[in-house]
Amino acid sequence: MTPGRPRWSGVFGMPIVVATLALCGLLAALLLGDDGRRFSWLAVGSPVAIVAWVWLRLRFR
Repeated sequence: MTPGRPRWSGVFGMPIVVATLALCGLLAALLLGDDGRRFSWLAVGSPVAIVAWVWLRLRFR
């Protein structure tokens, strides 16, 4: 590994986790009952919440 070059997990790790969470939320909404719908609201809304949190952090820095 070359010094100064980030590992692929450091670059793509969190986007993969967020995408997996959103995918699980979509599948839960389709396959599970009312509990799946509740989980899907949290899981599918998590990317929006993360973007809002980062935007607010950068805005008020």
